[in-house]
Amino acid sequence: MEFKVVLTSQAQLDFRNITNYILYELRSEQAATSVANDMEHTIERLSYMAGGLKLCDDPTLCDLGYRTIHFKRHNYFMLYRIQDDMVYIDAIYHDLQNYEDFKVATVN
Repeated sequence: MEFKVVLTSQAQLDFRNITNYILYELRSEQAATSVANDMEHTIERLSYMAGGLKLCDDPTLCDLGYRTIHFKRHNYFMLYRIQDDMVYIDAIYHDLQNYEDFKVATVN
């Protein structure tokens, strides 16, 4: 099944914050571009494999149908949910973040 992938406004903000941090704080245009390319590749992967990834271990997120997909070459992942043939990416996190602490903001 092919899914249409949509970045919510929160996910867009997360991505902008990540790339701005890399670009302006770490001063690496090359790294920011690499992360952006990896994100685009991850979105492409989601379009055909979103339903095959397991639900989150956190009971609240699992009950809401949330799953995660990790970037292939960087330490980031997307929190997403499936509704019919649509995938909604609700947030993007670094692997070191405990995203379960953010679930109230993400879910509401």
